[in-house]
Amino acid sequence: MTTTPRRYHITTFGCQMNKADSERMAGILEEMGLLFTADPNEADVVLYNTCTIRDNAEHKVYSYLGRQAKRKHTQPNLTLIIAGCVAQQEGQTLLRRVPELDLVMGPQHANRLQELLEQVDEGNQVVATEPIHIVEDITKPRRDSNVTAWVNVIYGCNERCTYCVVPNVRGIEQSRTPEAIRSEMEELGRLGYKEVTLLGQNIDAYGRDLPGSTPEGRHKHTLTDLLSFVHDVPGIERLRFATSHPRYFTERLIKACAELPKVCEHFHIPFQSGDNQILKAMSRGYTHEKYRRIINTVREYMPDASISADAIVGFPGETEEQFENTLKLVDEIGFDLLNTAAYSPRPGTPAALWENQVPDDVKADRLQRLNHLVGVKAAERSGRYFGRIEEVLVEGENPRDPSQVMGRTRGNRLTFFAGNLAELKGKVLKVKVTEVRPFSLTAEAIELCVSR
Repeated sequence: MTTTPRRYHITTFGCQMNKADSERMAGILEEMGLLFTADPNEADVVLYNTCTIRDNAEHKVYSYLGRQAKRKHTQPNLTLIIAGCVAQQEGQTLLRRVPELDLVMGPQHANRLQELLEQVDEGNQVVATEPIHIVEDITKPRRDSNVTAWVNVIYGCNERCTYCVVPNVRGIEQSRTPEAIRSEMEELGRLGYKEVTLLGQNIDAYGRDLPGSTPEGRHKHTLTDLLSFVHDVPGIERLRFATSHPRYFTERLIKACAELPKVCEHFHIPFQSGDNQILKAMSRGYTHEKYRRIINTVREYMPDASISADAIVGFPGETEEQFENTLKLVDEIGFDLLNTAAYSPRPGTPAALWENQVPDDVKADRLQRLNHLVGVKAAERSGRYFGRIEEVLVEGENPRDPSQVMGRTRGNRLTFFAGNLAELKGKVLKVKVTEVRPFSLTAEAIELCVSR
């Protein structure tokens, strides 16, 4: 008699790091013989990979979890897992809140999923949130794309921004070796992937925990050195990296990006606030003047580079004048994309305990005003593409129009144009831009690009 393979479902909340973690955990589950299902209600193993950076993301997790916990009352063989940052933050408390849970695991334990599930199968309710040295990737991730891929290069964060829960939940910085990173990228190249995004919570800190320095006294493992080391991996045509911290974003790195042809002209450098007093209260370690100098240097080396960033409004104590300094910075720099959020107090962070919290209605008003400006500036930035020839890597089909394919320019602008996905997927095409919108473009294909 044949047995039906067990099925699993993963829902991912939050950042690219979480998405990369989910892909690795999916790879482990498939290696264990489980099959993916898009419907959590059909799954035998349900895993929520969680984010705690915003309050509303956390509430959504509990809502999803509650539904599956009820299901477990009639289907006791259901295995229920909560992973990621909420799991790390709440730990044992989650078992008291949702006793139906089988496994609570922090982000550092993603590569231990099989071992932890074996403990669950023995009848244990498992909490894995203790700090550990990162277990090197040994499983092939089940990647959501077969054109672009994320590769983790550094886990954790040593910064102590007063609003941010990440260091508490993702642990201290741990860099992978350049050899391990290159090996993973070589495998991706062999499998036909064309673009790799190197990932780190604070990617500019890459390598400072690895041993070794140059004769000149410079640390020999920096992000700049890593980009040079992996640049010639066969098959990989594009390189990106995220997320950068202005405190460590150097001219040496900018110069290398300008000189290495595979590195795309797109930089994600969060500034969070345009006011120096707020930046100091956030413990960000730079001023708005330094941030502007970084952007000016990027544009000196690469005048057409796309710049994206993150900003927070309504941080404790933020006055109207201080908020207007953020608007001024956004207006003057002109970002291609800006991720915005109203400040959300997070457990275990200093700013959550301060008494000078900004009222919710004021935060909502500021967020709306900032978002309006973001749209205006993004439309202005998009305007420069009209009529231009751009290179687009085809990643998929336009979900709204099956006759069109979609991909991104080197500057990370989403672009749609007529074409057959079966013929064009994974190919880099030259296109002429015929229509511009604030955050995307429409174009017509001109010719296939020859690989670099």
